[in-house]
Amino acid sequence: MTSDAPAISLSHLDHLWFQVAGTLCNLTCHHCFISCSPKNRAFEYLSLAEVKRRLDESAPLGVKEYYFTGGEPFLNPEMVPILCETLTYGPATVLTNGTVFKDEWLARLRDAESQSLYSLEFRVSIDGFSSETNDPIRGEGTFERAMRGVVQLVEHDFLPIITASRTWPDEEELQVVGSFERMLKQAGYSRPRLKILPTLQLGAEEQRTCGYRGTERVTQEMMADYDASLLVCEHSRIVTDRGVHVCPILIESEDSLLGESLEASSIPFRLKHGACLTCYQYGAICSNASSGSVARSS
Repeated sequence: MTSDAPAISLSHLDHLWFQVAGTLCNLTCHHCFISCSPKNRAFEYLSLAEVKRRLDESAPLGVKEYYFTGGEPFLNPEMVPILCETLTYGPATVLTNGTVFKDEWLARLRDAESQSLYSLEFRVSIDGFSSETNDPIRGEGTFERAMRGVVQLVEHDFLPIITASRTWPDEEELQVVGSFERMLKQAGYSRPRLKILPTLQLGAEEQRTCGYRGTERVTQEMMADYDASLLVCEHSRIVTDRGVHVCPILIESEDSLLGESLEASSIPFRLKHGACLTCYQYGAICSNASSGSVARSS
C-alpha cells in the first residue's frame, strides 16, 4: 500500500515552520495530535540562534511566511525576541493557546510589527464557545484563561485568528460558529476571525476517539486532476531540534525527517499516512488561509 502512495514534490518553499517550543505545553489537551504536555520532552526548544540560522538559510530560497508552533510557543523564554527577529525577514504567525501572555511581551511585539514591513498574526486555540464546551477537551479553567489572552491581544491592537477543532457533529456547524461569534463579540472582539479545523486522528485524539484505519489513505487515482498545491508538503517544511521535517502534523513519524538543511529537505514525500488524507480532504489546514476556512465577521 505505502509503496503505491503518491509522492509529492516541493514546488517552492513558501512557508517555513518552527517547532519552537518542542513538545512542551502548559496544557494537556485530549485531542492534541502530538500529545504535547508539561512532561513531553520528545522535542526541545529552538534557540534564538538556531532560528536566526534557519532564517538566514531560508532567505535565498524565497520563503514568504514563517510559522511558529509547539507545544506552547510562549513557554520558550526567547519567543518574543524570536518573533521580533523574524519580522525583519517576513510575515510571522504564532500558534498559541493564549494562556501565558504578559502585557509587556505583547507591547514589545506590537512595536516590532509597527516598525516592520511585515505582519504578525496570532492564532489562538479555543475548542468551544463556553467553559462547558471547551474545558472537557482542553482542561478545566482553560476557556477563561484563553479568553483573557484574546482580550489582551485585542487590547494591544492585534486581530487574532481563533482556531477550533471540529469536535461537534457536522449538522451543528452553523450553530457552533454563530455561538463562537457571539461569544467573541460579547468579550470585546468586535470583528472576530474564526478558523474551523478538522481533528487529526493522531496522538491524544487517537486515544480520545480512534486512529486512522488502514484504508484511509491517499491513492494514486485520487491525485488525478487534484491541485497538489493544496497540500502542506507541496510548499512547506518544519524545523525541529532534530532537523527539517516534511510538515507540522507528522513530526513524530520517522520518515518525516528529511534532512539537516532546508535544501536537503526538498526531496519528494510519499503520502502514506492517514493524516495525509485529512490534508487532502481539507487543503493546507496548517496555513492561515486554507480553502476559505478563515472567516471574518462583518
